[in-house]
Amino acid sequence: MLPGQAAAPDGPNDLTGMFLIHHAFRRDLRRFAAAVTATPAHETRVWRALDRRWRMFGTFLHHHHTIEDAAIWPVLLGRVDPSGRATLEAMEAEHGEIDPLLEACGSGFATLAARPDEDVRRSLEIRIVAAGERLNAHLAHEETEALVLVQKHLTADEWQVVEEKSAKGAYSFRESMAAVPWVMHELPADARKRLLKMAGPVLAVLWRLTRGGFLRRETTAFRYA
Repeated sequence: MLPGQAAAPDGPNDLTGMFLIHHAFRRDLRRFAAAVTATPAHETRVWRALDRRWRMFGTFLHHHHTIEDAAIWPVLLGRVDPSGRATLEAMEAEHGEIDPLLEACGSGFATLAARPDEDVRRSLEIRIVAAGERLNAHLAHEETEALVLVQKHLTADEWQVVEEKSAKGAYSFRESMAAVPWVMHELPADARKRLLKMAGPVLAVLWRLTRGGFLRRETTAFRYA
């Protein structure tokens, strides 16, 4: 259980990776909302950093949803009862509802990265809150219902296949390197220690190599948060 997490369903599968990603999404949404509220519209350099950071967030979220829609929910659909089917169909539908909210936010960040506009900043303030509320509700729904189905109907071997597909993904080398400090950032100390123990020395080395640059970029983007 990480901060903000709604549930951690028991079962044969290690869902640590799923919960780590959810934690990073929740953290980012909270920080973006604070930044949009507090960053003056004329701080174009900061908005450029926020725009880049928002696009990185969007890359990771799109990848996460793509894996779910392509590799997890379709497998489960053939195994669940009508109630489970309704849950899985809701998962995919919620992805469709979230995407337009995120696109609207992206448009606001891009505009403010190009020029000061207080009206756009105020509009983005409303949109980022709406997007955060919707995505947080979706993550909680997934943790309390959809992941229960994962634990009930997928074997450990099948879940391993999903994790391998997720790890390969469609990330560039640069995005893969960026994912390491992104996931590790603001993890509770006990969770970070457990993750480093599970993942082995390679993760520790990558984190040491990437966290300095990541923190510098975070300081710029979230200067006012």
